[in-house]
Amino acid sequence: MRCSRNLVVTVIAAFCCVAAVAQGPAYHLGRTPTAEEIRAWDIAIGPHGKELPPGSGTAKEGAKIYAQRCAVCHGQTAEGGAARSLVGGIGTLNTSNPVPTVGSFWPYATTVWDYINRAMPPPPMQPGVLSADEVYSVTAFLLYRNGIIQENDVLDAKSLPKIQMPNRNGFVPPRPEWKPGMRRPFGFYPDR
Repeated sequence: MRCSRNLVVTVIAAFCCVAAVAQGPAYHLGRTPTAEEIRAWDIAIGPHGKELPPGSGTAKEGAKIYAQRCAVCHGQTAEGGAARSLVGGIGTLNTSNPVPTVGSFWPYATTVWDYINRAMPPPPMQPGVLSADEVYSVTAFLLYRNGIIQENDVLDAKSLPKIQMPNRNGFVPPRPEWKPGMRRPFGFYPDR
């Protein structure tokens, strides 16, 4: 019995040593990413839009792009098709039949821009192929169709973050003690 206990302790000690060596710098697993690689991956757009690229667009321009690239899934009027509706539903979230759309659910217009930029058109097509101007235009079209902006309003990096979405205050507000630079509490999306 004593021999088997010593054997188990020896095997565990050997395993720990091998694991420690595998984690050491001499093993050469991976590398630190370059600043350029980090910038390429860091593409999220926050509520204040400071990460938005140059460009601009209007709902009129967006209607053409939407008809070419988006209508096949979301319908000609953005009221649904193979994919869910993108317009309507304002005021329905606290009812027994909520309709979550761009206009009724999303708290920030910058999030709409970010989602279109990264995820549309969906696979198997090529997400992320729209230019910044095209994304601003499609975003403007969807905000116009939801009655949030006017058809000739120009969206760009300065105007987009200023748009007040109908459900801006429908999410959990930031805690009063939260300050910029502090770690965000789980489930909170601070407004400043």
